[in-house]
Amino acid sequence: MAGEDDEDDPEKAAKRNSPPDLPRMSDPKQELPYRPCVGVLMFNDAGRVFVGKRIDTPELAWQMPQGGIDEGEAPDRAALRELEEEIGTGNVELVAETEDWINYDLPDELIGKVWKGRYRGQTQKWFAARFLGADTEIDVLGVAKPEFGDWRWVGLDELPSLIVPFKRRVYELVVAEFRGIVVKSN
Repeated sequence: MAGEDDEDDPEKAAKRNSPPDLPRMSDPKQELPYRPCVGVLMFNDAGRVFVGKRIDTPELAWQMPQGGIDEGEAPDRAALRELEEEIGTGNVELVAETEDWINYDLPDELIGKVWKGRYRGQTQKWFAARFLGADTEIDVLGVAKPEFGDWRWVGLDELPSLIVPFKRRVYELVVAEFRGIVVKSN
């Protein structure tokens, strides 16, 4: 019988009674790249920040405008384009950008379901933008592909509690980096 000769060799016996060493599978999520993206913290003269209520999320999810960067597009141009596409106006002055790109990973249950399964999350360059217009210029439902069903102005410190949990760290970093800019503008 196989292994009878192994009785005197504990190492061979242990190997026989253990599952074979299988090559470790890498985490497929780690193989995917991050999607290049921009985000915009748009504030008004009162120092309040724009948030839109997402149409495609069953839970109550409010977020700032954000979106992908097109091939060959500069991040600041993408930020202005995203404002036009999502809220119907780009009547802003870009006043600052985050020093670094900020990454976030999608929760495992969303991997393969969003962005055609090509990305594990986003790497984002954030911009602070002073809104120069009137509230009547903002039309979240009048854009070609509405992402927001409603919108409002909120206090800077409210932002992290309004976003979906997996993006909360991003919002905390953005708020911390732009705090002095929004306060100075009041």
